[in-house]
Amino acid sequence: MYTKTAPISVRSVLGAVAACTLFVGGVAAKDHIVPVSAQVSTRGLDLSQPADAQTFYTRLQNAAWMVCTRGTRADLPPVDDLKGCYEKALGGAVRATGSPMVTHIYLGSHTLQEAAARGIELPSQVAAK
Repeated sequence: MYTKTAPISVRSVLGAVAACTLFVGGVAAKDHIVPVSAQVSTRGLDLSQPADAQTFYTRLQNAAWMVCTRGTRADLPPVDDLKGCYEKALGGAVRATGSPMVTHIYLGSHTLQEAAARGIELPSQVAAK
């Protein structure tokens, strides 16, 4: 049986440049667990600006899709639950980013309940609604 996890981390590189790493662990090739990850950079982006936050969110979506599909993996079976893997990876990345603007964009296509299930902290004005 294959188990999929998507722990996400955000790193600050040289102060202003951050990178979000999406991991989908537990992809099994026989008895060997192969971690799959993609690094998403915020280089050149100001996540407090709507256009830059949207650009970054699109990068997160693409990375989540890549790590949950065969992407750059060779000779590994596909993920059992593609949608679940994608949503877990994307939600985890949004949570790890901690950007209110990126969270706002996420909430444009996800419910408050979905965000809460992924541990995403809601901006105070959204949470009050």
